[in-house]
Amino acid sequence: MAGLFRLAVLGAALWVTAAIGATAADCGSPDQPCTLAGGSYHMAVPEGSVPRGIVMHLHGGGASGQAMLTSDLGKEAVARGYVLIAPNGEHPENRWTRDWSVDAGNMDFERDDIAFLNAVLADARSRTGMSDAPVYLAGFSRGASMVWNMACKQPDFALAYAPLAGAFWEPLPRDCAAPVRLFHTHGWADRTVPLEGRSFRKGAVVQGDVWAALALLRRVNGCDNRQPDDSQTTDGLWTRDWRDCAGAPIRLQLHRGGHGAPEGWGDAVMDWFEN
Repeated sequence: MAGLFRLAVLGAALWVTAAIGATAADCGSPDQPCTLAGGSYHMAVPEGSVPRGIVMHLHGGGASGQAMLTSDLGKEAVARGYVLIAPNGEHPENRWTRDWSVDAGNMDFERDDIAFLNAVLADARSRTGMSDAPVYLAGFSRGASMVWNMACKQPDFALAYAPLAGAFWEPLPRDCAAPVRLFHTHGWADRTVPLEGRSFRKGAVVQGDVWAALALLRRVNGCDNRQPDDSQTTDGLWTRDWRDCAGAPIRLQLHRGGHGAPEGWGDAVMDWFEN
């Protein structure tokens, strides 16, 4: 009887894998994104196993979801058995056409990207049959700012969040809906999105201060102490962890470089997601 049960489970797993593979072949590849009302997204599915979950990765301003398929995090997620979803930030009539509708002063956008990312996730779940799979959200630069917005406004969208080189824009929110697990990474020498932010259009649009964003999240997450519970310096990385929080832990990692990811960022983020 136990042998029959194992065969049944194996058969079900192979059927799910085959079904996902067939669906993924229909769209999602670099040259053929999946389309839905309001936009499109790319997708990569691991081969040979039932996926463990979903990682959504948001590109930076001016880039595309296609580029995320070969990013450090994208490749690491698929290698670990996760479906990678890489939406396209598309605002054709705006000054920045490949962008996200980040809350940023008086900037207007054609599309509500919080609603769009929810639609993308629902469409990908339908195509893959992964209706209950856990979701993790990461992003770079403007995509990271969108990650902060999602984490603050819709904290139940993902189990954990990993923004890289981007945070809130001003005005910062006064509060967030609920605590979230968040791992923020930033370059000490970043001049594109400095840790303290910078302004555009004679001050009409201003990048937010990362330190202020972290202070807000510590309050929301119920971290009683301003100082971290643990600090480490290894291989050019400065890491701070706030673990003694009533709601959820926070990690900040700084690296010596500029506007980009430190070596091994994808691996570190996936470890964080899986913890």
